[in-house]
Amino acid sequence: MALNKQIVNAKTLLLLTAAIALVVGTRLGGQAGSRATTSSALPPASIPTFSTENIGRMAHFYVGGHYVGAPGKEQMDGSMYVEVWVPKQVRMPYPIVMFHGNGQTGSVWQQTPDGRPGWAYYLIDQGYVVYMVDYPARGRSPYVPGVDGTLGIRTATELEQIWTAPATSGGDFPRKNKYTQWPSNSPKKGMVGDPVFDNFIKGQMQFVNDQAALAVPAGIALLDAIGKPVILLTHSQGGGIGFDVAEKRAQFIAGMVSIEPGGPQIGNVDTAKVAYTRTNPNSWGLTTNKYEFDPPINSPAELKTHLEPSERPGDEVGCYMQDAPVHKLVHFQNMRILSISAEGTYHRVFDVCIPKWLNQAGAKDEFVRLEDVGIHGNMHEMFLDRNSDEVIKFIDGWLRKNINTKAASGTR
Repeated sequence: MALNKQIVNAKTLLLLTAAIALVVGTRLGGQAGSRATTSSALPPASIPTFSTENIGRMAHFYVGGHYVGAPGKEQMDGSMYVEVWVPKQVRMPYPIVMFHGNGQTGSVWQQTPDGRPGWAYYLIDQGYVVYMVDYPARGRSPYVPGVDGTLGIRTATELEQIWTAPATSGGDFPRKNKYTQWPSNSPKKGMVGDPVFDNFIKGQMQFVNDQAALAVPAGIALLDAIGKPVILLTHSQGGGIGFDVAEKRAQFIAGMVSIEPGGPQIGNVDTAKVAYTRTNPNSWGLTTNKYEFDPPINSPAELKTHLEPSERPGDEVGCYMQDAPVHKLVHFQNMRILSISAEGTYHRVFDVCIPKWLNQAGAKDEFVRLEDVGIHGNMHEMFLDRNSDEVIKFIDGWLRKNINTKAASGTR
């Protein structure tokens, strides 16, 4: 009797040991086998991978688009790739929709060029649902030859001078020496031959001349598909696209974060000379697309403006503002917006002007120079910088205080 009990216990222990080995082997990414077999299947350390433990679901889909071409030769044009990540615990009431800059794709939110997790992972960890796009004719969104226009792409020198190594590559703007956060210690830091720069430039994309003509309808289609208020987080070229989308779908905008949007709103600026070169007669204030004002206007010529003096001469230009009586932006009244400008960016020359224009026209835009809140040394593409986590933590803190004031709950 005692011997039979010992045999049963031994068999139970053997089965339990086998089950544990099976689970461990499966979690390591292999079948139940030797440790050498499972380890050999893992990516090498040179290929960065990140934990997805806080992601409950993820998917991709396309929005927008229309058929072009003769009967029998139709092609789909203007569609936009969208990736959505849903956290296991949805703790924030509004999803974040991220619009990237020129020459970029949605991948800039996912990984830095030196192999760290990007802002999307931070936002997931805080409980935000995140949508990331590739504009039409860019990245994973189709480009239709003969329809979408000619393509351009930045050279390595252009990238070095405006973003990654302005002080050492011949950049020419007042704050070039204040940029210190490129995430590399290479002797060629931020330039060709720096492994981090060489990795960064591999992801720089071609772009069409009139990106807004494709991206704005697709952005509107995305908000329609989501069908509820969102936070728009935009960067550079994405700023103007975001303003145009917000103009058409204000009911779906809980708030905005505008990171160094393309500008300024009325005139063109030489950032080296910190001076205007001309005014744009086709500007409706934020972009060259039509905006609804009160009192109403029918053309940009009806916007009467004057140039106010600079608050920081030699560093920032003055801003064009409306003459009285001011025409209010109908769809931006009391809209909460955070606008941020990095310490070492060429954009600083004119970044203050769009927030001033928006506030005069009825929005509530808080303009923040990052060094004023203790975040130093960043450039235009601050989400790639060594201290990028500091920036997104500041943005998240602002959102929690100003936008995310109602509770959200849910698991996926």
